[in-house]
Amino acid sequence: MAQLTPDPHTSPRRGRGRRPADQVRAEILTAAGGLLLAEGMAGFTIEKVAALAGASRMTIYKWWPSKGALALDGYFTVVAPTLAFPDTGDIVADLTDQLVAFVHLVRDTSAGRVISQLIGQAQTDPELAAAYRERYSGPRRALAVDTLTRAMTRGQLRADIDPESVVDQLWGACYHRLLIADLPLTEDFARTLVDNLVRGLR
Repeated sequence: MAQLTPDPHTSPRRGRGRRPADQVRAEILTAAGGLLLAEGMAGFTIEKVAALAGASRMTIYKWWPSKGALALDGYFTVVAPTLAFPDTGDIVADLTDQLVAFVHLVRDTSAGRVISQLIGQAQTDPELAAAYRERYSGPRRALAVDTLTRAMTRGQLRADIDPESVVDQLWGACYHRLLIADLPLTEDFARTLVDNLVRGLR
């Protein structure tokens, strides 16, 4: 299975002296994301992240109130470049490229296993559920809504569509196949979703 990050068990070499806060935070997030993708939530602990990042538990808790919040921020840090929304001016191409990238990420790397675990655990963990909405699904949804809104402004989509519903129709369908594998989650499926939906959005 493909990996998105280097071996999370190998700590980066650091020079002497006090590190700037931004650097410490970035190294904590990189360590958290790498550990999460390598070991899943079962092997994810604040202690392990602290050791990998060369930071104290107190420092971590200063920025993240819980293990779940740190896990989600770490996950988002390592997957964000892959899930960036292109803006070529062609809404069909941009939606297709982003949805296909999402499918490859969750199907072909350990990110799919991890996000499934996080979603599952959030069903019985209110704190994790709140962090999931605030730190991952909310920001991802906002990016998609912004992309659709720009396309509406350019006249590429009807002015009366509901961008929030479109997000649910596209990415919700992919999450359904990820979590309930009645049918495979494929690139062709992603392309078909966009093609079918766009016909009604113009």
